[in-house]
Amino acid sequence: MSPTVISMVVFACTFAGVLAGMWLRAALPEHHLSNDSKDTVKLGIGLIATMTALVLGLVTASAKGNFDALNKELKQSAVDVLKLDRTLARYGPESKGIREALHYTLEKRLEMAWSQKASRAEKLNALDVGRGAEGVIDRIRGLSPRNDDQRWLRSRALDLGEALLEARWVVASSLGTSVPVPFLVVLVFWLTIIFTSFGLLAPRNATAIAALFVCTLCVAGAIFLILEMDSPFEGLITISPDALRYACSRINQ
Repeated sequence: MSPTVISMVVFACTFAGVLAGMWLRAALPEHHLSNDSKDTVKLGIGLIATMTALVLGLVTASAKGNFDALNKELKQSAVDVLKLDRTLARYGPESKGIREALHYTLEKRLEMAWSQKASRAEKLNALDVGRGAEGVIDRIRGLSPRNDDQRWLRSRALDLGEALLEARWVVASSLGTSVPVPFLVVLVFWLTIIFTSFGLLAPRNATAIAALFVCTLCVAGAIFLILEMDSPFEGLITISPDALRYACSRINQ
């Protein structure tokens, strides 16, 4: 499911918990709502709320860290692509076909990761993109330097190409989400219990209901942000392809 759908499910479950808690408040006998009973509920919910806050904080930090690391790596890949292209350009006209192949491979990578149509991204064969990168390296290795300058440039191009080859699966492996479904189920269960207790202890008036409604929206929004950052090539929050697109536009010029 998409982050939007999951966040809507989180909102529905938590706000349903609020309404269920308010219904229980009206249905339970009065002695079940004594001060001692409320204090006991508050202690238990405080423990669950603390665990939930810690888990949400850790997951948010992890998702943001992965997002930033991938963004930095892709920008470095764009720099390496430009370095490789200029190195091949300095080698001589013999590298023209290799530079064209490099341009085609980078275009395919951009299409695979930032396609506007999800079905197109699924249909693309990531192995073909990897083989295209390998083909570029093989063609560089097949160059026949005629002097020391070309030998150095060929060696430099091979080093840059191998660095790009190591990172060729970064885009493909980052598609989708790494947050497991059981984790989400448990987290939603905790949140539902917390908001059920809020409804149980809250007075039945419009102000309390509106406040809890906004709180459930905020919690659902937090889950949405986590899942969006965990899928850096899909949804509303995505890594910008501008660096790679700029590199692609400058290749073979």
